[in-house]
Amino acid sequence: MILSAEKKNILWQNFLGIPITNNQFSVALAGNPNVGKSTIFNALTGLHQHTGNWPGKTVDNAQGSFQHQKKIFLMVDLPGTYSLLAHTVEEQIARDFLCFANPDVTVVVLDATSLERNLNLALQVFEITPKVIVCLNLMDEAAKKDLFIDVPSLERELGVPVVATAARQGKGLAELRKKIFQVATGSVHPSPRQIIYSSDVESALKELLPLVENISNNTLSPRWIALRLLDGDQSFLKSLSNYLDIDQTSFQDWEVSKCAQ
Repeated sequence: MILSAEKKNILWQNFLGIPITNNQFSVALAGNPNVGKSTIFNALTGLHQHTGNWPGKTVDNAQGSFQHQKKIFLMVDLPGTYSLLAHTVEEQIARDFLCFANPDVTVVVLDATSLERNLNLALQVFEITPKVIVCLNLMDEAAKKDLFIDVPSLERELGVPVVATAARQGKGLAELRKKIFQVATGSVHPSPRQIIYSSDVESALKELLPLVENISNNTLSPRWIALRLLDGDQSFLKSLSNYLDIDQTSFQDWEVSKCAQ
């Protein structure tokens, strides 16, 4: 699921309104609202920031850059979202960016005091891309509530790097930069845990996947697309048809065929 540098530059500039150069690694910063995501963004990028709006939207678009080990990283602070099953404009922007922009690394920021609720978003991101780092933020608040999180065990369970941070105190940010560098350059290869659905859903996915793989062009997750076809997410189908330049009726025909079965 990798875009060529040229196609990626065109996509980011024309569809996302974000200029990116060939010598930059791209990093998406995702998370629920109020998990300290913007604090992490500001701490990593400092004064090297640019803000505006997403194309055609009134939602803020924040981008910034930082360097590590002589490599340049362009970080995009996505709107806070609880889910990628989009019900709001903010959720739609986050979903489409993660699905189509093909970032080199996606950092999912979780609230360490509310891990169970926050993990929902991380598991959804795992279905789109394997290049994920989980940032377990607000560890200082968790300590105040006498909450202990076994980070190495969580990392093994999730199959991706997990970095514990207390961004307001600057704790863990050096390790986060290191992990971003390692995943971006390929020295670390995450293998995210995948959700196994009911037998009926998995059977339907098995039938859809050969059709979806023909249009994914190795740049999108066929399983993620198949799941969205199954749940009939019309806003995603519209975004997908625009991205692939395919008539949306082709997806609707698949849905009719699916229902007939």
